[in-house]
Amino acid sequence: MPDSRRKMEDDVKPIEDLSRLCLHTITTRPWDIERAIDEYARGGVSGITVWRDALEGRDPRQIGRRVRDAGLSVVSLCRGGFFASSDPTERRRSVDQNLQAIREAAALGAPHVVLVCGADPAQPLEQSREQIADGIGEIAAFASSEGVRLAVEPLHPMYADSRSAINTLEQANDLCERLDHSAVGVAVDVYHLWWDPHLEREIARCGRDGRIIAFHVCDWRTPTRDLLNDRGLMGEGCIPIPRIRGWVETAGFEGYIEVEIFSTKLWKTDQNEFLNRIIQAYRKSV
Repeated sequence: MPDSRRKMEDDVKPIEDLSRLCLHTITTRPWDIERAIDEYARGGVSGITVWRDALEGRDPRQIGRRVRDAGLSVVSLCRGGFFASSDPTERRRSVDQNLQAIREAAALGAPHVVLVCGADPAQPLEQSREQIADGIGEIAAFASSEGVRLAVEPLHPMYADSRSAINTLEQANDLCERLDHSAVGVAVDVYHLWWDPHLEREIARCGRDGRIIAFHVCDWRTPTRDLLNDRGLMGEGCIPIPRIRGWVETAGFEGYIEVEIFSTKLWKTDQNEFLNRIIQAYRKSV
């Protein structure tokens, strides 16, 4: 590690316990939701973010109770969004699906839903962004009535074609300010945002309004073998995770630190050993 990066990260106090550690169920994808809850609890993990596919065929209320009975907190439901489409019927369907996601979050006891906002390569990004604003604006009041917040997650520009037209924290902040609704905030994911030269400024900006809802961590492997499913364990790549954590904490964020790793390679390993590696990396490299 270069001396300059080491100095910046040395200024951030190391994490001493697991009281803020949250895992996304997608991180240990081979485990079903019941196994994930049990293993996370045994490992000393404090929170769980539930992906909607993990709820398939299950009652969210029962899963929420099982999470809490195991001593874990439900941190969020992932994911909603995908508002942008050149097809009006698809846009209407997306709104309905997001309303359902909010209902599931409320039943689960999740305080927020993560939004991957969507994009459509058949239309300009500006048009997709307008549709995203309209879609979130349409569901924000219902989310608030259900006690659920909406965390807009900017995605790396490599996903701007079809996954999200919101690619920087500045764009997410602009969107939140435009909507001006207490239910709408942002998710800061280091994998998507570490490269941004304005990141510190934009984290401070959303921190002033208490807009940081979620903080996600993993690492950027070099070389990256797959643009979706080759994220690294914290400390395996080039993201200055402690430095960014320092920025979000300076901005007032005191919530869970969520480990979200998509990795075909790591999904093929023994998941109990992987869980132990996550905990070690969390203590050492976050």
